[in-house]
Amino acid sequence: MGTKIHLLCDGNGVPLDFEITAGQVHESQAFEELMEAVKIPQPKGRPRSRPDKLAADKAYRMPRILAWLRDHGIQPVIPKKINEKPKVGRPESFDKEAYKGRNVVECCVGWLKECRRILTRFEKKAVNFVGMIHMAFIERYLRILF
Repeated sequence: MGTKIHLLCDGNGVPLDFEITAGQVHESQAFEELMEAVKIPQPKGRPRSRPDKLAADKAYRMPRILAWLRDHGIQPVIPKKINEKPKVGRPESFDKEAYKGRNVVECCVGWLKECRRILTRFEKKAVNFVGMIHMAFIERYLRILF
């Protein structure tokens, strides 16, 4: 059985947190845990600790996730699924420009996959695997700083 790494990064591609699940677990199952784990520092005078917008792929377009985002004042930038029926009333807006920024997430995932030890999962124990991901994050932070 494989494992999945669910990654959360900011708009600049800096990894913020991750969650590891079994391979058969849907991507959206780790959503709330990832979002609750991260508090984003804001400039003075702005108490918000969550992002204004969240870009994600169609797998995250679920009523549970959309409700969570709405409850926390975060605008979802998630495209509609092909089989999704249009809602009656005011049409929902979709920010195409903000969604273009989602490629930053894909680049961050690609960077993580460049770490051969993580890609092939040399570590058999989950605790060791998590440690290697933390090491990769530290390396990424140091490259950004220097």
